[in-house]
Amino acid sequence: GMPRFSGAERRLEILLRKARVGVLGIVALALAACGISVANSASAGPERSSAMKWVDEQVSFPAGGVTIYGTFRHPLDSANDIPGVLLIAGSGPTDRNGNSALSPGSIGTLKTIADWLSEDGVASLRYDKLGSGQTGFGPYSSDKSGIGIRPFEAESLAALRYLTEQPKIDKGRVGVIGHSEGALFALLLASGVDGSTPAIRALGLVEPLSIRYLDLVKVQGGQQIESEAKANYFTAQQAASAMEALSSAVTRLRTTGKLPSNLPYGLEGLFSQPSTRFLYQADKYDPASLAKKLPSGMPVLVSCSTSDKQVSCGEVDHLVTGLVSGGAKLDFVHLVGVDHVLKIDPSGSAADFSEPLPFSSQFKSALARFVRSSLS
Repeated sequence: GMPRFSGAERRLEILLRKARVGVLGIVALALAACGISVANSASAGPERSSAMKWVDEQVSFPAGGVTIYGTFRHPLDSANDIPGVLLIAGSGPTDRNGNSALSPGSIGTLKTIADWLSEDGVASLRYDKLGSGQTGFGPYSSDKSGIGIRPFEAESLAALRYLTEQPKIDKGRVGVIGHSEGALFALLLASGVDGSTPAIRALGLVEPLSIRYLDLVKVQGGQQIESEAKANYFTAQQAASAMEALSSAVTRLRTTGKLPSNLPYGLEGLFSQPSTRFLYQADKYDPASLAKKLPSGMPVLVSCSTSDKQVSCGEVDHLVTGLVSGGAKLDFVHLVGVDHVLKIDPSGSAADFSEPLPFSSQFKSALARFVRSSLS
């Protein structure tokens, strides 16, 4: 059997648990606010109104036996139909605003993107995915091990349909933006792999999952093990043993749908999605292959950052190869000194995700330009 080293193992287990501020990282429970809040916004978008009143309307819709709760941001009064964008959150228990139960405090990435979109005259829908916020686990509460990828596909499709059906949303100008793991679900919707969906005019893939899911788990777990070895918490032999255990666990899960029992070094912490079934099913999709299936000429905004510790620009290049090969109209933004949740933080540390750091003005400008060119 695999040798076990309790001191090193305990330490790695703690680190891996911290790293789960998602393996993918956009990882606070939804403020279960009811009703509608009103915000003023100077719109630079299609309506060019100097002070449109925007509302955050609390909404819900059914998806595969689960009631999904979300926020529909739209103008209080709009003379014309306007564009709308669906926002899809990243991995772990990440809610409609981009906050996570695993990260105390406010991260706020999706709420910030919704704010930026309304400044550009674009309505948005963001929702608490299964396992987060007001939605919670619903019928899965008693058996989370049964959660695969289907409920997440169902909720993103139901959300897109809900947005498209709202009065004053121009059905010809609907976009989808996925952050991190959310980019996988955005790609599934836009590529037609999930079947027939409402028409999608433009796609945003923000710090996206860009390689197969279990390959990413292996990369991130390997980095964690290496950093422990560099800090002399692991001997070279322990590090090699942990790497070997990680590699064989990925192979076993990918081929059989099951993890080996008694994984050493707390490595099972890396696989703690809602369930290993989810990882097994999500891993079947290569984001670059999905990208090749997009309608030719579809406008796609993609970002990567020099300081993103969860998703590297090298991984995003793999996805971009698929986008280029499929004939997407690509807008590839290379951010500098920005972390995985779009905050300005050259350290890129997941420990800082909920710090009150400024969001990237470079990404905000890129988004405004993209919206003007593809949804106006």
